[in-house]
Amino acid sequence: MIEPHVLDLQEVDEMQVAVVGGKGAHLGELSRIEGIRVPAGFCVTTYAFRRIMAEAPSIDDRLDQLSRLNPDDREVIRTLSAEIRQTIEGIAIPDDLAAAITRALAQLGEHAAYAVRSSATAEDLPTASFAGQQDTYLNVVGPAAILQHVGRCWASLFTERAVTYRLRNGFDHRNVRMAVVVQQMVFPHAAGIVFTADPVTGNRKVATVDASFGLGEALVSGLVNPDVYKVRDGEVVTKAVAAKKRAIHASPAGGTQVLPIDPQRQELPALTDAQVVRLVQLGRRIEAHFGRPQDIEWCLVDDGFQIVQSRPITTLFPIPETGAQENHVYLSVGHGQMMTDPMKPLGVSVWQLTAMAPMHEAGGRLFVDVTRRLASPASRAGLLEMAGRSDPLIRDALETVLDRGDFVPSLPDGGPGGPPVGGASAPIETDPAIVTGLIERSQASIAALRRDIRAKTGPALFDFLLEAFQEHKRGLGDPLSMQAIMAGMEATWWLNDKLREWLGEKNAADTLTLSAPDNVTSEMGLALLDVADVIRPHPQVVAFLQDVEDEGFLDELPKLAGGTEARDAIEAYLDRYGMRCVGEIDITRPRWRERPTTLVPVILDNIKLFEPGAAERRFEQGRQEARRKEQDVLSRLRALPDGEQKADETKRMIDRVRTFIGYREYPKYSIVSRYFVYKQALLEEAERLVQADVLPEKKDIFYLTFQELHDVVRTNQVDDQLIQQRKDAFRSYWALTPPRVLTSDGEAIAGAYQRDDVPAGALIGLPVSAGTIEGRARVILDMAEADLEAGDILVTAYTDPSWSPLFVAITGLVTEVGGLMTHGAVIAREYGLPAVVGVEQATRLIRDGQRIRVHGTDGYVEILP
Repeated sequence: MIEPHVLDLQEVDEMQVAVVGGKGAHLGELSRIEGIRVPAGFCVTTYAFRRIMAEAPSIDDRLDQLSRLNPDDREVIRTLSAEIRQTIEGIAIPDDLAAAITRALAQLGEHAAYAVRSSATAEDLPTASFAGQQDTYLNVVGPAAILQHVGRCWASLFTERAVTYRLRNGFDHRNVRMAVVVQQMVFPHAAGIVFTADPVTGNRKVATVDASFGLGEALVSGLVNPDVYKVRDGEVVTKAVAAKKRAIHASPAGGTQVLPIDPQRQELPALTDAQVVRLVQLGRRIEAHFGRPQDIEWCLVDDGFQIVQSRPITTLFPIPETGAQENHVYLSVGHGQMMTDPMKPLGVSVWQLTAMAPMHEAGGRLFVDVTRRLASPASRAGLLEMAGRSDPLIRDALETVLDRGDFVPSLPDGGPGGPPVGGASAPIETDPAIVTGLIERSQASIAALRRDIRAKTGPALFDFLLEAFQEHKRGLGDPLSMQAIMAGMEATWWLNDKLREWLGEKNAADTLTLSAPDNVTSEMGLALLDVADVIRPHPQVVAFLQDVEDEGFLDELPKLAGGTEARDAIEAYLDRYGMRCVGEIDITRPRWRERPTTLVPVILDNIKLFEPGAAERRFEQGRQEARRKEQDVLSRLRALPDGEQKADETKRMIDRVRTFIGYREYPKYSIVSRYFVYKQALLEEAERLVQADVLPEKKDIFYLTFQELHDVVRTNQVDDQLIQQRKDAFRSYWALTPPRVLTSDGEAIAGAYQRDDVPAGALIGLPVSAGTIEGRARVILDMAEADLEAGDILVTAYTDPSWSPLFVAITGLVTEVGGLMTHGAVIAREYGLPAVVGVEQATRLIRDGQRIRVHGTDGYVEILP
C-alpha cells in the first residue's frame, strides 16, 4: 500500500485520525457536511512525520528518558523537549516530500497566505481534547516559509506543555504522531467560538457564542474579553457585549499583529443577533453530524461563516441514556454512598441489580431519577426534607430546578410520586434485642451464601447469583431493618431540634451518641488499635512492616520474632473486615483481604501514636462523656417549666438513639460482605476463562456488565474491542466531577449554602460533629499513603467506612462530600471528632501541612496564617 504524504482535505474523513491527526480528521469530516464551509487546504500526513523522525535515531534515547519522568520534573522535561525540538527542526525535508507539499500549494495558489496548523493523533479526541498543546502559525506566505513552518509544527509535538500533558494523562510519547494541516488563510471581520452546550452548566439546550473582532487568536490567547451570547430554542436569551480594545490581524509581511480598535467601535457587538442565531444553527448541524456537543472555531467573512475547527467538549458530564423525551431530574447516588469516583461496568451493573431503586449510569456514576417524587407536592416535601437534613447542597440544587417552574411537571397529591424517601418509619420499641436479632439474621444469610455458592460454576453460578441478589434486596428492604435505621436517625434529629429549642444547644446529639454500641464501622477502627498492640512489642516486625511492598508479606511474618502473633492478629482482623476498601460500593475495587498492604501505614501510625490499651480507653472515654452529657442535659431540663416531662421525653430519645444509631452502619457492612463473596466467585470464573484463552487477564471481567459476563461464560467468546473501549472510557471518567443533581438537559447543578453567619474567607460546609479544633491539615487522597502525626486533621474528598481506621489517630475531619447521616459523619460523632463535610474543593483550597481551624458545631473551616 502506498503511504500518502499529502492528502487534500476533501479526501479526509474522521476515521483517518492515525493518518492526519485529530484536527485534520475533523476538518476533513466538516468539509463533507452540507452547508458547512471550511477553508480549502491539505494535510501533510503522519507518514511524513515518521520519515522525519527516522532521520534522527538520537531522538529514541531522549524519548526513553522522557517516558520515565514524573510530570513534575519540569527542569528535565524542559531540557529534553527543547533538545528534541531542535533536532527535528534541524532535519532537512526530503526532496520528494518537499515537492509533494509544493505541488499541493500550487493547486491552491502558491503565493496566497496560509494557516499552518499542528494536528496530533492524540488531539480533539472524545476523551481528551489536548487543546492548545501544539502550535499554529497564521498568515504564512510562500513555499519556503510554509515548509519551514511544517517543520516547526512537527517539533511542537514536543513542547514542554504537550509532553507534560501526555505524562499526566498516560499517553505514550511514541504512540503520538504529528500531521500538519495547511489551509488557505481567511481574513475575518469577526471570529470566535461556539459551544453547542453551555460549557459552564453543561446544559445541552443552551449554546454559547464568544465573538471578537479580527482573528480568533485574540480570544483564544486571552488578549480580549469576548462578547458572549447564550442561545436557546433559536433565540438569544442573554447577551454581554465587551469593550474590545485590541484585535489580531494579518500582517502584510506575513504573520500577525495586534492592532488597537477605533474607540467608536470598541463597544459595538461583533455580531448581530441574527448572525448569532445563524451561527448556532450551523453549530447544531455540526453537533448532529458528530453525535456529541462541539467546541467550534468560526470566522465571519463577507457575512458568511467559515468553520476552521471543531472538537468534542470533553469536560461535560454525560447524561443518563433512558430514551425518554420528557424532562428528568437525577440525584447522585455517589454523594449519598460516599463514593464519587467512577465505577467499572461490572461494579455499576451489580449495584443496579442489588439496589432498592432503579438506577441510571452516566460517566461511570449512578443516579436515581427523582422527577416523579418532585412532581407530587406530598412526596416532594419528604424528599426536600430528607435532602436538606442530609446535604443542604442537594436540597438547594433541587429547589433551583423547582423554582424555574417549568422543568418539573406538577402532579396532584396521590399521583404516582413513589414511596416517601427512607420508607415508612412506623414506631418500634426501644429494645436492643431488635438490633441483635437483625445482625444475627444478616450473619446467617451471609453464612448460607458462602456455603451454597461453593459448588456453583459456569452458567449455573449466574443463575444462583441472580437469586442471591433477590435475597440481598430482601435483606435491604426488611421493614424492621428500615424501622431501626429510621428510629436512630429520627431520634438524633429530635434531640438536636428539641435541645436547641429548649437549651440553646447546637448538635447536642453528637456527644450523646459517643461510643454507641453495635457500630461495626467504629469497632473496625478501634480493632486496628488492638492489632497495633500485638505488634508494638516486636521491633523486628515493626521494622519489617516499614518496608513492606509485596502483598504476600503475611506469609513472611512468621520468620521474625513475634511474627506469628502479628500475622494471626492481622489475619483475624481481615477475617472480620477484609471485605472492606475505599470505594467499596464498586465490587471491582481491591478489598483489604486482596491488598492488605493498604492497612500497613495505618497500623504503623497506631504503633507510633498510641499507648497499649488505647482502643478500650477510647471507647470507655466516649461512653463516660456521653453519660455526663446525658446527666447534664437532663438536670438542666428539669429546671425548666414542664421540666420533668421534657426530661422524661429526652431520656427516652437518648435511650432510643443509643439503641439504634450504631445499627445505621450495619446494612452497608452486610452489603459489602456479600459483595466479596460474589466477587470471589466471579474471579474464579474469570480464572477459568483465562485458562481457556477466552480472556487475556482476569480483571478484564470488570469492564463487562453482569449480563455480558454471563454471555461470555455461556459462549466462551468475548468482544476484545468492547473491553478496550470500556477501559478507555473508564480512564476518561476520572477527569469528570459528578454533580449532586443532573437534569436531562445535561445541566449539572451544584447547589449553594444559603448562609451569612460565617467569617469572610472561611470555607463553608455542613456541621456534622460538634466541637472546634485547630491543627495541621493532612490532605490525603489515598488511605495507603497516610502518614499522620498527633493532632492532625484529615482533609479528603470523601470517607466511606473503610477510612474509619484513620479516624482514631486524627483530631478533626473535613471532606468535600458528605451529609449528616453518611458514614464519615456518624463515625466522627462516635469518636468525638469535630467534622465539617460538603466543603466544595476542600482538597484544592486547603494545602497539605497548612494550619486550619475546624468549626464542627457551626459548619465552616478557617485557614490560619
